[in-house]
Amino acid sequence: MDNFIIFAVSDGTATTAKLVIQAVLAQFQKIVVEIKTKPHIDTEEKIRRVIQEAVDRKAIIVYTLVHPAVREILVQEGRKANVPVIDLLGSLLYRLEEFLKVPPKGIPGIFKPSLHEYDHRIEAIDFTVDHDDGQNMHSLDPADIVILGVSRTSKTPLSIYLSYRGWKVANISIIPDIKPDEKLYQINQKKIVALTIKPEQLASIRQKRMEKFNLEVNNAYSALKPVQKEVSYAESIFKTPPAWPIIDVTNKSIEEIAQEVISILAKQGFNKN
Repeated sequence: MDNFIIFAVSDGTATTAKLVIQAVLAQFQKIVVEIKTKPHIDTEEKIRRVIQEAVDRKAIIVYTLVHPAVREILVQEGRKANVPVIDLLGSLLYRLEEFLKVPPKGIPGIFKPSLHEYDHRIEAIDFTVDHDDGQNMHSLDPADIVILGVSRTSKTPLSIYLSYRGWKVANISIIPDIKPDEKLYQINQKKIVALTIKPEQLASIRQKRMEKFNLEVNNAYSALKPVQKEVSYAESIFKTPPAWPIIDVTNKSIEEIAQEVISILAKQGFNKN
């Protein structure tokens, strides 16, 4: 059996990185992954030691580093050593700096959530994992957000991102020629948001996924014509009364989509539980 190892690297406690990794790993059943926290990594020397250990143990690195210089060193050293590094925090810091017009403090561990806030976030993540891809349809009522869309429209990563912000999210796939579960029409309709995407981009995304697993590319799942039909069917479902708001996710980041979702809920007057 393969031994998968992920280093949760941070210039703080590494709690945030570990929490997000655990939430995402819940989607990969029957695969054992060891998460090793690497807190207080804030110097070039410490980074090089972590990179070398990752090389030795064939690990990947998921990191939350608030100081841009430290992030840059980690990225550069990771590239040199051919160690995959995944940034959980950097893009959000950059976007907020552009939006707020002030630079971040760059102080590790400055945020100290209350125990109540932490428990609420854990509860939201647990709910979201349990309601991924149409699971547990009987218990949709407590959801703050219900996301609909065809396969590969970023429903799961979007749901995890929102859950880490405290939203209980359920996501449901729209399958060609199959009417959505009746339960969907019985809950508060103001918390339902639909995702669509340009068929050309969706076909490309699916084809790359097929190639990754050495599967046939031109099939009913990834060829352009059936993808066009699938997207058209989904949009017809979305527009049929009660008619749910639709977000086009083409070429958009998870952060951008999440902001649109929250904006739609606010306009509809829906407040999370």
